[in-house]
Amino acid sequence: MRLGVVDIGSNTVHLLVVDAHPGAHPLPAFSHKTELRLSESLDTDGRVADAVADRLVAFLHECLQVAEDQGVTDLFAFATSALREAPNGEAVIDRVRSETGIDLDVLSGVDEARMTFLAVRRWFGWSSGRVLVVDIGGGSLELAAGLDEEPDVALSLPLGAGRVTREQLPGDPPDPAVVRRVRSGIRMTLGEHVRPLLTGGVPDRVVGTSKTMRSLARIAGAAPRGDGPFVPRSMTREDLRGIVEQLTGLPAAARAELPGVSEGRARQLLAGALVAEAALDLLQVDHVDICPWALREGLILRRLDHLGG
Repeated sequence: MRLGVVDIGSNTVHLLVVDAHPGAHPLPAFSHKTELRLSESLDTDGRVADAVADRLVAFLHECLQVAEDQGVTDLFAFATSALREAPNGEAVIDRVRSETGIDLDVLSGVDEARMTFLAVRRWFGWSSGRVLVVDIGGGSLELAAGLDEEPDVALSLPLGAGRVTREQLPGDPPDPAVVRRVRSGIRMTLGEHVRPLLTGGVPDRVVGTSKTMRSLARIAGAAPRGDGPFVPRSMTREDLRGIVEQLTGLPAAARAELPGVSEGRARQLLAGALVAEAALDLLQVDHVDICPWALREGLILRRLDHLGG
């Protein structure tokens, strides 16, 4: 069976086509995406601008054509924090439904954490024991921990790399004094919420997911994407401390020249590093493994589970 999943995130809109059936490893077959930068294109009141909604609808029409060309038999779509929090998010969802026929599933932050945790658990397996997952997106930070496929604790905090950059880190590069204040604020926010993760037991494996964590690990020396998904990748808290120091004085153009950093995400990478370092510090973690699967794959796996049932 061919599944297609459309992921409307804070930075990109991505159609991934996979060959899969229940109980099997989903194999990516085709990818089609665009950098919509939804979270950076909101009006001053947080609304999705008409021009951005126009581009979203146009790209979703492209996705429908690609899905047809690729022989997709089951297509579903979801959106995360940028659309979830927009005052006119429901209106945009209604427009998408009426003009494309796509019924968007807008995930809660907790559901993002749960589905990402599922993807990590399936990737690393039961032998990993108790797993703690750190997922830094554009709009939010998801944290989850547990022994099973359903986490014992699942949290979502407004500490996405794009959000922190947009709301708190002006300048290119930002003033070091501002960076220090933002660092402190991130840690205060995390400090108010990490207790359930600490009291649930010491994790046997700590895992980072999504583009920000992959980029930071690449700067720290992890293997490039071209080496394939099965090459082990990781980084340490000490690596992150050095990366924060390195990024603080660099403008976005210089960050984009670092290994694994795209031009589109270079500006928000410092915020992502600050959040990642704070999470590892407050969770008392020295080492984090990188998982190639994240939210999108978790939703695919859950979809396959339901189809198989």
